[in-house]
Amino acid sequence: MVTTASQLPNIDTNDPKTLETWLSSISSQYNNIELEKISKAYTLAPSLLPTNILVTGETQWQHNLATANILTQLHVDVETLQAALLQGSVNNAKLEQALGNHVTTMIANLAKLQLVGDLVLNKPVSYDHIEGLRRLLLGIVEDVRTMLIVLAGRLHLLRVSKNLATEIRHQLATETHTLYAPLANRLGIWQLKWELEDMSLRFLEPQEYNRIAGLLDESRVAREQYINQIINIIQIDFNKAGFKAQITGRPKHIYSIWRKMVRKKLGFENIFDVLAVRILVDTVTDCYAALGIVHSLWRHIPGEFDDYIATPKANNYQSIHTAVTGPENKPVEIQIRTHKMHKHAELGVAAHWRYKENANHNPELERRILWMRRWLEHKGGNNTDETYDPQLEPNQVYVLTPQNKVIELPKGATALDFAYAIHSDLGHACRGAKVKGRLISLTQALESGQTVEILTSKKQTPSRDWLNPHLGYLHTSRARNRVRHWFKQQDFARNLALGRTILERELARVGINKLPNLDALDNVALKFNYKKSDDLLAAIGCDDVSPLQVLGQMQLTPERSNIAATPKPKSVSPKTTNRNNIVTVDGVEDLMINMAKCCKPIPNDPLVGFITLGRGVTVHRANCRSLRHLSESHRARLVPVQWSSNTISDATYLVDIFVSAVDRKGLLRDLSAIIASEDVAVLSVKSTSHRGTDIATLDFTVEINNLQQLEFMFNKIRQVSEVLDVKRQS
Repeated sequence: MVTTASQLPNIDTNDPKTLETWLSSISSQYNNIELEKISKAYTLAPSLLPTNILVTGETQWQHNLATANILTQLHVDVETLQAALLQGSVNNAKLEQALGNHVTTMIANLAKLQLVGDLVLNKPVSYDHIEGLRRLLLGIVEDVRTMLIVLAGRLHLLRVSKNLATEIRHQLATETHTLYAPLANRLGIWQLKWELEDMSLRFLEPQEYNRIAGLLDESRVAREQYINQIINIIQIDFNKAGFKAQITGRPKHIYSIWRKMVRKKLGFENIFDVLAVRILVDTVTDCYAALGIVHSLWRHIPGEFDDYIATPKANNYQSIHTAVTGPENKPVEIQIRTHKMHKHAELGVAAHWRYKENANHNPELERRILWMRRWLEHKGGNNTDETYDPQLEPNQVYVLTPQNKVIELPKGATALDFAYAIHSDLGHACRGAKVKGRLISLTQALESGQTVEILTSKKQTPSRDWLNPHLGYLHTSRARNRVRHWFKQQDFARNLALGRTILERELARVGINKLPNLDALDNVALKFNYKKSDDLLAAIGCDDVSPLQVLGQMQLTPERSNIAATPKPKSVSPKTTNRNNIVTVDGVEDLMINMAKCCKPIPNDPLVGFITLGRGVTVHRANCRSLRHLSESHRARLVPVQWSSNTISDATYLVDIFVSAVDRKGLLRDLSAIIASEDVAVLSVKSTSHRGTDIATLDFTVEINNLQQLEFMFNKIRQVSEVLDVKRQS
């Protein structure tokens, strides 16, 4: 528990007795060398701190000393105290020379955090906005000790705001409740968390606070003494039984009681964990042995027993929860779990902070919080070298719009990435950017905490230079995809004309002299998930759709258009049928024919044959890569090949397909589901994640019935989120 400082001196920075009095009060926690360093920071403060009066009526110096005093009760290191005493100072050069880089870094971080804190209520409060600010605060922090100073300062601010105007108290409490208390919760700083939450509730819901405080009928100190009594009784019986366990306890604070009553719609008399004890043991067997001892000491309260070891929660949380009637007929909750279960509950996916806040899963945020909590729990402030462990480096940056909306971007993102993260149109029209009113380069990497203003022009359009990775304009795949899509749209007219020409040529090849009417072609477009025929023709022009696929979908009859319907070839399985019956080589029969394994032709693919030495003719797709670099002598051995009409309707064919997409969790699952929905068998799959570009590539070998089935599958795969390209391997 962090107690209120009752004997802080009346601050007079010119009086040496003020320093002596305070140092004397903390002398039991720090040695003489450490006290000398604290004294040095104390002495520097008057000349470096501003003299303005804060909203509480204090000077900056008075606020800093009270904050530092709270931190001494958390047993922080000397550098943290120095930074707390000098937060808000204005001469960083003098500071670094006197106190070193670690302290000046913390003071610089504190200045950034103060600016962010001022933005909380400048925008209507929403979950996304507040959650973004929490992540921004954690992203700015280079030294985890900085957050301790911020939270201690916020606690002091609430303590001295009792006499302020109601509106100011309400604003401070709202900021604390939505931003600072959840951060203390996530970092596991329970001594600060409970008081921040209680004081926020006291100002926001004074009637509820006073009602619950009256129902408790005891001070927190008295409840803590009762908990210690319970722990001692359990420990005595455990010792008698030769049973080893770690026993801790805590009284539930007023905010937590109120929240549980509201969330579960319970009356105070139904809250049985106002007093709670936790028992940690080595094995599951020990859990049930400990439960037996507890139930032998006190009567179990009916209906208040949950065995989450035998039946874990959905997030794999495991523990035994029971409630007993303790001494003086007071209900006490007892939680029993192994050390491994406790570690999972505190640091794993069952972490208490995520349960309390209903927070979404964010691996990067959780990695950073996990490291900070472990540092605070195990390293403390005594090993400053651990502060700068590379694990603490964030992989994301959190940048603000002029309207104070937080935008999350990967580290290395530029102002152009920022613009596209807000809206594609803003990115397309971006001609420059400002930070703190000063122009910055569009290739400059952004930093957490910056407020970025995008400059636009109606005449500005994307540049192809933006797609050049060596120039550094774009760091995110999302922004690059938006730029590529823009250029693709600009080429629409050219692709439309080219697609019309290609389709007309293919129709002529099968004896059809003109395109079908507009309605018929619109119906075909819908089969490919395009809204109208022009979109389909443009897709043909940019090679997104094969004209052979379109021919396969055209159900044309001579009565409607005097055009013969495209013959639909029967397919045949190379595994079960004589390949000599599948294709014809210039009308010659009885040749040994092999289907090439490199490109795996299927009916309706344009073909070409290669005469081998002693193995007959190997049939390839006309665009097979292995044929592109043949010598002149080998090209003379190429022969025309056509699909014959002797195909079998239930045949299957092997096809290799390639998919590239933005790397994300669940990508392989989503693609596999699409393929399965088309009744296509997957024979093999290889997935590769390219960490440097955040791109994943996947190679599938699938078994299909015909080209139409393959193209339908391609169209569905293209609709999967973040898919960039899908094509057959040639």
